[in-house]
Amino acid sequence: MQTGCCVDQQRRLRVNTIQICDRLEEGTYKELREALPGVSLVQVIHVTGQESVDEAQSIAPEVDAILLDSGNQSLKVKELGGTGRTHDWSLSRTIRESIDVPLFLAGGLNPSNVGAAISAVEPFGIDVCSGLRTNGSLDRAKLKAFFQAIKPS
Repeated sequence: MQTGCCVDQQRRLRVNTIQICDRLEEGTYKELREALPGVSLVQVIHVTGQESVDEAQSIAPEVDAILLDSGNQSLKVKELGGTGRTHDWSLSRTIRESIDVPLFLAGGLNPSNVGAAISAVEPFGIDVCSGLRTNGSLDRAKLKAFFQAIKPS
């Protein structure tokens, strides 16, 4: 991803937060901050192994939050989210305990596993998409079950 793309998108849409789903291939977080003062930066880290822990630790001081997902940007055709797969939540927990910015958890969350994911990682927040859809559309029954699963006892 190039920083210029982020700047162009933000200026066109006027959002207050940018979620960066891929690694920055050109430019820096400092350049983004200078071009977009007051805009929060959330970097997605695709949890594939120990290297993801190292990546999150090095990036965390540069951004406002980290979002952990189950994609893989190292593939020939990058997976940048929406895979419906979970990842190793123990790695996510390690990341959460080793960074000083809020951590959001994504990756294969659905009504049957979201409670366990929250218990295992204790994220600041969660991000869900494919786990609440049927035939590409939000499923009311899955949505209701999901919120029941995360409702405090």
